[in-house]
Amino acid sequence: MSLVRRPRRDARIHPSDARTRAGEPQDRRVAVGLEARSVVVELDGRIVVRGIDLAVAPGRWCSIAGPNGAGKTSLLRAIAGLIHHRGDVVIGGRSLDHLRPMDRARLVALVPQQPVIPAGVTVLDYVLLGRTAHLPPLGVESASDVTYAEEVITALDLETFRDRHLASMSGGERQRAVIARALAQAAPVLLLDEPTAGLDLGHQQDVLDLVTQMCRERQLTVVSTMHDLTLAGSYSDDLMLMADGAVVAHGPVDETLNAENLARVTRARFRIVDEDGTKVVVPLPPRARRA
Repeated sequence: MSLVRRPRRDARIHPSDARTRAGEPQDRRVAVGLEARSVVVELDGRIVVRGIDLAVAPGRWCSIAGPNGAGKTSLLRAIAGLIHHRGDVVIGGRSLDHLRPMDRARLVALVPQQPVIPAGVTVLDYVLLGRTAHLPPLGVESASDVTYAEEVITALDLETFRDRHLASMSGGERQRAVIARALAQAAPVLLLDEPTAGLDLGHQQDVLDLVTQMCRERQLTVVSTMHDLTLAGSYSDDLMLMADGAVVAHGPVDETLNAENLARVTRARFRIVDEDGTKVVVPLPPRARRA
């Protein structure tokens, strides 16, 4: 099981001048938070998200956990404006439903579980796609945009892959590049759908350490889905447990991550161990059969 640890490197990322060119002062970002109001998602005639309310303040990280089919990914996609939904999503007082895709991309970035990777693209070019939302009409990336992208690449330990084609990389390496693109987007709200899928233990911690640092230093609003409850409890401020499209429990991790709540969303055998203040969810083997 994974335990939270302090970052191993100084991965500071400094804003470029792209937001100023886009007409939005950088210091406005500290006032931005996320609020989802009565969000309902219906897919193929079946309601998969049932009137979810969610509010996450700047500088806080909320993780969403639950069994497969609980509606976690559909909720994130609705917040990102990628699928039709009822209800409203508000960021910094602005309803995303009434914004153009480019304006919405300046406010919210999504790391999907199954990203679309363009053919023949290198890591640097792919990460630079995250800067697109900040470019003026018919504009091209500036030197500061390239510098910003390279700082994100360095922070995610991708320097040696800078000029490699994504198609030639392992799944875990590509996942880090996908996260790098989202971070390069510099949106005040970051949505992560299973961000550590395919990553080894060390890179899991590197990615989550970096997101934690940016969440605190840049007052990002972070919402993630995570199957690993220990990682969710270690890095998140708040935890939402979902089942069958509805909220089962929601609140600070210390209050929400407990055996009673987990038993309401899973039939798995587990034990929760307190390890120096970190709750570790330990899966248990089947009981030995009697002779």
